[in-house]
Formats: sequence, C-alpha cells, structure tokens
Amino acid sequence: MALEVKIKKKCSNFMLNVEFALQNGILGVLGASGCGKSMTLKCIAGIETPDEGRIVLNDRVLFDSEKKINLPPQRRNVGYLFQNYALFPHMNVEENILAGVRAKNRQAVLDRYSEIFHLQDLRKLYPRNLSGGQQQRVALARIFASEPDILMLDEPFSALDDFLKWQVEIELRDILKLYTGNILFVSHNRDEIYRFCDEVAVLSQGRVTAFTTKKNLFEKPQTLEASKLSGCKNHSRIVEIDEYTVQATDWNVTLKLPVPIAGKYSYIGIRAHEIKICQAVEGENTFAFTIEQIIENIFSIIFMVRAQNGMAMIRVEFDKAYWHNDKQVSDTIYLQLSGSHLFLLTQ
Repeated sequence: MALEVKIKKKCSNFMLNVEFALQNGILGVLGASGCGKSMTLKCIAGIETPDEGRIVLNDRVLFDSEKKINLPPQRRNVGYLFQNYALFPHMNVEENILAGVRAKNRQAVLDRYSEIFHLQDLRKLYPRNLSGGQQQRVALARIFASEPDILMLDEPFSALDDFLKWQVEIELRDILKLYTGNILFVSHNRDEIYRFCDEVAVLSQGRVTAFTTKKNLFEKPQTLEASKLSGCKNHSRIVEIDEYTVQATDWNVTLKLPVPIAGKYSYIGIRAHEIKICQAVEGENTFAFTIEQIIENIFSIIFMVRAQNGMAMIRVEFDKAYWHNDKQVSDTIYLQLSGSHLFLLTQ
C-alpha cells in the first residue's frame, strides 16, 4: 500500500476523522470548502499533527500516536503543492527550485527541471514578476527536484482565472505524466476530479463518506453527499411502497424502479440533463409539472418545475440549440424521470 491514512484531529467546528488508502495512480479528495481536505494533507505532510492515528507512506511510518512517532516535515519526503504555491518571495526562480534539492549535482538538477517546466528564460525573475501559471510551474519544479515519495496537490487551480486555469490544467496534465509516484489531488471541483483522478474519496465534515472509482461516483453515487458533490441537483426523500416502487415525498410523485430495492435508502436522485421532456403523460414515471422559473444560460435552458403539492422543485436542463418550444412560466410541462437514470442514496 503506497499510502495509508487513519487519523483523528479536533478542528474548530468538526472532528476530522478520516481513513483511506492509496495503492497507485491519482486519488482525488472531493469535498466542499472547509470539510477538512487541506487539513488532511497538512497532517500527511507533517505541518499539522493529528490527535491520534497512523500515517504510513511506502511502508515508512510518518506518524503513529501509539508509538510516539511523528517525523518532521523535512524527513517525510512529501511533495506538497499549496493553493498559493508558497514560493519564497525573496528568491528568484532558480533559487526557489534549488531550495528543494538535496542532490550533490544541484546545477544538473536545476538545468533539467528548468527545461522540463519551460523556465529557462525565467530563472532570474522573482515570484512577483511571474504569472499564476508560471508560479505554479516553478512550485512544481521545486517539488519534482526534491524527488518526493508522493505528490499532493491542494486545489491547484483555485488561484487562477478561468482562461488561465484551462491553459495551466492542460500543462499540468502533461507534467504529471512525468511523475512515476502516487498523487493526492484535492479539489472542490468535480470536473477537475473527473479529468485527473482514478479513484475518489468524498469528504464531508471531516469524514470520508464515499470511496469509489470516479466512474461509479458520477454514474451511480451511493450517498446523498456524494451525489451533491458529483453535481446532481435533484434529490428527494423517499418512502418505500414495495420493492419496485417508492414515493418521492419532496417531489410528490410515485416512481417505479427497474430493479428491486436492495438495502435501506433515504433519498433518490436524478440529474437535470437526464430528465426527458414529453408531449403528454405517456409511459412509466411521466408526470405533469408546472414551470416556476426559466433560467437561460449561454448554451442551455434550465426549467425549475414543481409537481402538484410538491414541496421541492426539480431542475431540468437541456441544450439551447435543440429547444424550439415556447414554454413560459406557469405553463404545464410533461417530464419523464426514467427509472434507468434514478439512483437510490443513503443519508
């Protein structure tokens, strides 16, 4: 096992209590702001100390509260890319890169990583003279030059504007191919997690509420929190009627399921783009709704609809290019919530 983490730490508004293992590849840690993602990385790096638990990296114990082991950050050999990149402002680019180099042939290492990260012409510049993308490349060059046992990226694009973010993301994808070790990728952005990661640990209020492949997370999330973080906007509490039928109490509709219910579930979900618009009530799980809001995006249309006596609205989204109807607020619209697109969720 490349990385094993089982720690507890009292934070200001919750108890961080995480347990996960990384065998190989890129593990995404997905969660809302303030859920404990960065604190988890800081505990692994040795910047913060857990109250109890154990952290093992490549069979080397970094922290063990029972055995009183707590290696200092400089002995953990962890490459940590901070959100703000944490470059030394009083050092130029080459001095920042060399700050992480322990090898004897320091000049050769500097030359190599300056070339890999396209920093040859920037080596005498200071961080204040660099763009956000250039600063990230310098921070990554410093980490790579230190030859870490694991690479940890903490919200690597949070400091960038949308245009620069996409450019830097493309560069980072190529750069990460050069790294042969394991990677922890922390983000609150589901799209970043999907594009970069192999597996995903969903973190909520300091706890891992789901650990799965990225495909399973987005196709069939298992928990309400995982579903929300994967981007699903439509959820309702449910009451089981029989093994194939549930009452979605918040939407006030009765839904048929394609397979029998196996387990205790509290919620049901469906993604906005997987709801089908119909001409009338036709077929299973098709209902009449009233349009309460119409929201126009650049490339899509969103209808916020409600069934009769429903407590919660349902969001329906579709490509604007394929919509040629004249529906207005307060009109009736017929929607099919296909059983193949519904997913049952635990709390």
